[in-house]
Amino acid sequence: MNEPVGVAAARLSGPASGLTAACQDAMARTRTGIEAVKTSLPPRDTVATLTAYDDALAAAGDLASQAAVARQASPDAGMRKAGEECGRQIQALLTGISQDRTLYQVLSGLDLSGQDRATRWWMERELRDFRRAGVDRDEATRERVRALNDDIVAIGQEFDRNIREGTRTVAFAPAELAGLPDDFRKAHPPGADGRISLTTDYPDYKPFMAYSRSGKAREALWRAYNTRAPANAEVLTRLLARRHELATALGYAHWADYITEDKMIRSGKAASDFIERISTAARPRSEVELSILLARKRKDDRGATRFEAWDYSYESNRVKAEQYRFDAKTARPYFEATRVLDGVMGVTGKLLDISYRPVQGATVWHPEVRVYDVIGGPSFEERAGQAVGRVYLDLHPRENKYKHAAQYTVINGQRGHRLPEGALLCNFPRSGGLMEYDDVQTLFHEFGHLVHHVLGGHTRWAANSGTSTERDFVEAPSQMLEEWTRDLGVLQGFARHVKTGKPIPTSLVRKLRAAEEFGKGIDVRQQMFYAATSLHLHDRDPKGMEPTAFVADLQSRYGAFPFVPGSTFYTAFGHLNGYSAVYYTYMWSLVIAKDLFTAFESTGVFDRESGARYRRRILEPGGGKPAAELVTDFLGRPYDFAAYEAWLNRGTLPGPRRESGPARGPENRPAALH
Repeated sequence: MNEPVGVAAARLSGPASGLTAACQDAMARTRTGIEAVKTSLPPRDTVATLTAYDDALAAAGDLASQAAVARQASPDAGMRKAGEECGRQIQALLTGISQDRTLYQVLSGLDLSGQDRATRWWMERELRDFRRAGVDRDEATRERVRALNDDIVAIGQEFDRNIREGTRTVAFAPAELAGLPDDFRKAHPPGADGRISLTTDYPDYKPFMAYSRSGKAREALWRAYNTRAPANAEVLTRLLARRHELATALGYAHWADYITEDKMIRSGKAASDFIERISTAARPRSEVELSILLARKRKDDRGATRFEAWDYSYESNRVKAEQYRFDAKTARPYFEATRVLDGVMGVTGKLLDISYRPVQGATVWHPEVRVYDVIGGPSFEERAGQAVGRVYLDLHPRENKYKHAAQYTVINGQRGHRLPEGALLCNFPRSGGLMEYDDVQTLFHEFGHLVHHVLGGHTRWAANSGTSTERDFVEAPSQMLEEWTRDLGVLQGFARHVKTGKPIPTSLVRKLRAAEEFGKGIDVRQQMFYAATSLHLHDRDPKGMEPTAFVADLQSRYGAFPFVPGSTFYTAFGHLNGYSAVYYTYMWSLVIAKDLFTAFESTGVFDRESGARYRRRILEPGGGKPAAELVTDFLGRPYDFAAYEAWLNRGTLPGPRRESGPARGPENRPAALH
């Protein structure tokens, strides 16, 4: 059943009973479709069998996606609960399907010799996933795997829920907002008690950490932010135990080996080696940067002997202002929220030959959600002027909503059947509010996922739709789109002063770009700390592990800042559910993204031929080829480390500097980048 565009989003407006009924209907259609495949008589028609199988899985898959949006974004508690229940039921159904031996025999017996590459690649992945679900194991093992999968889904939902509901508030004296931009202080007047309440949501947290002159105040908000969802310490212990038991039941040494097997990197050992290599490459530069930051801190605090995490944003801004003549507060007025949104739409439109048409009166899950149809341009030929997808932009924070920024599927598109629909769930300022530059980059990043979902949503099979590539490639297109936020012409096209309307000055952009190089080593090390936390929590038996002590040890080995006793950042590290052991994918994808962008460096960021080739060879195939083949199709060669190495070592640091050393070479290249 192919519903009209917009029906799924309207369902998410409630009531909960409607979502529950749709969930039950979708599962019934999935069961019916799977049964038809299993009972079909040989000789089976390959295309007809695959069509029935694909349709059956798509029915449940789309409802699972909508359930995820409901539980992460609905303002109604009943809808969030219904979304959680629907998600658990569909995951249980899909696990059972992946363990069905009769179904496996039908699919593995199909003759694929006459099918195209995308079909063969889909079936290769699919049959592998049957084996990863235990289809070849005895009944007792399969039953235990089903029970463990059910537990993992439920515990993961509990982990997410605690983060969603874990916003904390800290009250400050007005003097502790000294240094904050005028627009921020005006938006946060004192309450009846004369104090100003700030939350740990991004629009409060990020500017305060960047600009408050009070180290004690920054520390207070940092501690609140890094002690959110304390119940998740125990939740994570249960989650790690279930994952380890599932992996070992299926014959893997640990969860890290299980979860990396179907990624580009292939093993937990290769992921660990990658983390070590990147950490080693970034360490020399980060140590120079930390010494510069500590020296800067001592200008205000002569007795300072340590540089703390809550000092980083503030002191980094001071270094940039004093050494690079770039004051981040002077850039803020050029990044008004609505103009930034217009900017990312304009950039993706020009690059990919699409436009965005507002949809008035659409029924959605919250009044602030904005809806657009994505319209194909002339290069779309027979689809020119037609909608090629629909997007829902839920961009602002609210109570009980997802706390970070992500793209969610609403409908997986399929050529000739249904248009793709996707949503952004973010926490940016509302119209009129001013964004930090890194928030601008984040919005571009998430739009990279969104256009990938839409433009990749016209595949022959729903199973290949959108961003269904290997998980450690999926971040590359979104990270590459961030490069457009560094281009002078692009910025001057949308970054206009909130009061005067004048474009951001060329001199300010040049200073911004020079200053952006500072802190790169620290940022990479922090990313590798997060990656090490994600991986090493999962590459061993967690029995007896105390998560806080374990993470503290990892921070001493990988992190740029010392561990703070009492802090538990990992309890609100949402990727430990969604990404589990594979947070390394962000840096792995960045290596590829830097290489992808080399195709635009010589031709220009809006070169028509390069943009068309990127759309057709990277985005539109969806998951129809291995990611390495997609990149080779686009670049005309395999991807390599050279562009990432050049980026990591680029930029002049103030004062004496040690070279950061090569990040390349046979002895320290990631295993899969040979």
